[in-house]
Amino acid sequence: MEKKGVKIAAQNRKAHHDYYVEEKYEAGIELAGTEVKSVRAGTLNLKDSYCSVKDGELFVHGMHISPYEKGNIFNKDPVRPRRLLMHKREIRKLHALVKQDGYTLVPLSVYFKDSRVKVEVGLCKGKKNYDKRDAAAQRDAKREMDRAMKDRRV
Repeated sequence: MEKKGVKIAAQNRKAHHDYYVEEKYEAGIELAGTEVKSVRAGTLNLKDSYCSVKDGELFVHGMHISPYEKGNIFNKDPVRPRRLLMHKREIRKLHALVKQDGYTLVPLSVYFKDSRVKVEVGLCKGKKNYDKRDAAAQRDAKREMDRAMKDRRV
């Protein structure tokens, strides 16, 4: 019996801090059996991962999936490049944007969708340091306003 719905396995929170996310795409990912079991256990890290296009195929680099504890010789290298599965015209479009406009492809999250592992890939533009400080200041100001409103209601 297949499970229905979406269950998030990991998120790349640092990506939203370092980049402006312009568009999001859903891609399948090519994994070995023990890697899927390891993802189900939640032992993956997206911190310094990125995507690249090579020979018309999309790959994710730097995604760390810990070896499955009960696995044996079938365990793969934890940081090997993994192929992402998308339509050819989507990959071509992303490749064209990345080549010319200073965009980068960053995996934002890994999740299960009806028992299949999916990766949310973001088309991102880098933030400057002053943009990051600005975003932090806005977040703090919003937190202060929410706190003041809550105190006022009580």
